Amino acid sequence: MKAKLALLSTAILLSGCSSLTPNYNASLIIKNGQILTMNGDKTIFNDGVVVMNDDVIVAIGDKQLLTRYSAPKVIDAVDGIVMPGMINTHNHLPMIAFRGLGEEGIENRLFAYFFPLEGEKLSRELIYQATRLGTIDMAQSGVTTYADMYYHMDDMARATKEVGLRAVLGETVIKFPVVDAKTPYGGIDYAKQFIEEYKNDPLITPAFGPHAVYTVSEEKLQEIHQLSKQLDVPVLIHVSEFGNEAERIADNDEQLSPVAWLKKIGVLDERMVLAHAIHIDQNDIDTIKQSGAGIAYNPMANAKGATGIAPAWDMYRQDIPMGLGTDGPMSSNQVDLWRTLSYAANMQRLKHNDRTIMIPEQVIELATIGGARALHMDNTVGSLEIGKKADVIIIETQSPNMTPNYNPYATLVYQANPSNVVTTIVNGNIVMENRQMKNVDVKQVKEAMSVIEDDIAEFAKELAKKAITSPSLMK
Repeated sequence: MKAKLALLSTAILLSGCSSLTPNYNASLIIKNGQILTMNGDKTIFNDGVVVMNDDVIVAIGDKQLLTRYSAPKVIDAVDGIVMPGMINTHNHLPMIAFRGLGEEGIENRLFAYFFPLEGEKLSRELIYQATRLGTIDMAQSGVTTYADMYYHMDDMARATKEVGLRAVLGETVIKFPVVDAKTPYGGIDYAKQFIEEYKNDPLITPAFGPHAVYTVSEEKLQEIHQLSKQLDVPVLIHVSEFGNEAERIADNDEQLSPVAWLKKIGVLDERMVLAHAIHIDQNDIDTIKQSGAGIAYNPMANAKGATGIAPAWDMYRQDIPMGLGTDGPMSSNQVDLWRTLSYAANMQRLKHNDRTIMIPEQVIELATIGGARALHMDNTVGSLEIGKKADVIIIETQSPNMTPNYNPYATLVYQANPSNVVTTIVNGNIVMENRQMKNVDVKQVKEAMSVIEDDIAEFAKELAKKAITSPSLMK
C-alpha cells in the first residue's frame, strides 16, 4: 500500500512540474553571460542565454530560455561576455612563418624584402603549416572569420578547416611568377580551380585576390571582374595603401585616384573588398559608397608601416561597409584583433583631434557586424541573431585586467587581450573551450613550425643586409 502511495505521489509531482519541462531540443547552450548581440539595436542581455542547434542560433534572450530548451552540452559563461566571433577582414596569414623578420629599418620592405623572401622560401608545406599556426592563434583570440590574400589557397583552406575557422580566401593574382603560378597572372587559372572545389563549402568562401592596382593590369582586372560575376565570388584587392599608387598604374594618363580608376575601367562593385583605402578623398568615398564595395581598415599595420591614417571615421559616418583587419603578420605582427581595437579608435581621435569619436561600442561594431558587412556576409555572421550561423565567443571577466567591467564595450576595447578569450565556437562547433584547442594538436603544429623557422633564419638574415640598402619605391 505504501509503495502504491509513493508511486501516486511521484506521478502527481511530475505532472505538476510539466510546465517547466523543456519543450525544444538544441545541440549547445551558453548560459549566465553578458550577451552583446551586435544586432541593429545592439541589444544586451545580462545573465543571458544563447541557444544553438547544429550550425545556427535558434534562440537568444534571458535565463527563462532555460525552461524551454535543453541540450546535451551547456556552457556556463560564469558572468563572462558572450559576443559574436570577431572578423579579421584582411590578412596574409602564412606570412606568420616570417613574423619578426625584416625589422631592421628596411625602407623598401615590400619589394626588397617581402617578395624575395617569399620567392626563396614559400612552399605548399610552409603555407599549410603556417596557416594552421595562424588559425590557432586567431581561434585563441576570438577571431572566427578571416579574409586572406595569398598563394596555394587550397592548402590554406585545408588547414583552416582542420582548425575549424571560417574564411574568405582570395587566390593571389599578380603580374610576375610566384610560388603557385609560374607564369604572370597564372593565379587566375589557379583561382578558378580553387573556386570550383570550394564553392559550396560551409566554412570556406573562395575568392579572387588581385594584388593591387599597380601590380595587375586593366585587362586582367576586367577579366577577374567578369569571372567574379559569373562565379558569384568576392574580389579582394589592396587599394590606396600608398600615396603614389595613381602614378604607378599603367595607362593612367589622367592620374585618376586608384578608386576612380577602378570605377572607370568598370570593375568596382559590391563584390569587391578594398584593403587599406588610406589615401582617398571625399570623391573616392562617394564612389565606394555608390559601388557597394567593402573596406578593410588596418590601423595597426598602417601605423607600423608609416603608410598613413585611413579616413575610417569619415567612412563610418557615411555608412560605408567597413571592418577591421590586421594585415599580414609581417605588417602588424598580429593576427588577433585586440590591439587593433584600440588603434582603430585612437588613430581616428588623433587624426581628427577629437576624443569623442569612435567610441568603444562603434569599434566592437567594426570588429563584428561591420566586418561581416565589409565581406558581404552580414546575412549569416557578425551578430547573435536567430537564424544566423552559430559563431560565438566567450571572454572571461574574472582576471584583474578585466575588472571592473562597468561598460563591456570599453572593457573589450581598452582592457582585454587574447588570453581572456576562453571559448570559441564556429558554425556551432566548439573550436576552443577553456583555452584548450579541440581539433588540432598545438604542440605538433609548433614542432612543424620550428623546422620551418630553422630553414628560414640564415637566409632571412643575409637578405636583410642587402635589403636595407634598397631605396623605397613608394616615394
